Amino acid sequence: MTGLSLRVVVGLGNPGPEYEETRHNAGFWFVDELARRHGARFKPERRYNGEVARLSQPGGDLWLLKPMTYMNRSGQSIRALCDYLQLSSTDVLVAHDELDLPPGVVRLKQGGGAGGHNGLKDSISHLGADFWRLRLGIGHPGNRDEVIDYVLRRPSAADAQSILDAVRLAADEFPRLATDGAEKVMNRLHGATPNKGGPAGNGSAA
Repeated sequence: MTGLSLRVVVGLGNPGPEYEETRHNAGFWFVDELARRHGARFKPERRYNGEVARLSQPGGDLWLLKPMTYMNRSGQSIRALCDYLQLSSTDVLVAHDELDLPPGVVRLKQGGGAGGHNGLKDSISHLGADFWRLRLGIGHPGNRDEVIDYVLRRPSAADAQSILDAVRLAADEFPRLATDGAEKVMNRLHGATPNKGGPAGNGSAA
């Protein structure tokens, strides 16, 4: 598999300063990092119910999207942008927090279920399941009853650093999707050793 051409990269998260540094916003962190590296700025777009940044790429423009609909209605925003651009789900990468991976681990895959993630669940309901996913590990609290509070809290300093390291690694590898293809990028991401230390709408948030 070579030359994966993506047109939209979505970061899942919740709007507002109270959620900005929470685990559930790891997807926002990723698209913010891509925008920072390209000197792009997010601007609110009512048409898509989100904030959008547009990057000029050799193979065509790349759109970065942060839905402002709250997590459980993320798919509405993604669908609106895809309809405007006349894109299919395979043109889309969705970056999101992943309970089933420890902090510092990042995985790339195409398709699959929601795994209990409300943002993915709504994305699937609006796009189908064939979009690409960038899974950013945040760890698990160990008790299912604590998951909602856990994802809506800030991680420890060490975990935050590990998540940011994974975000930066994924941002490093992202341009290689177009040149080397998804399989090679997967191999590099999945073979990386996470850093264990270091310094520190109407929808619902979860």
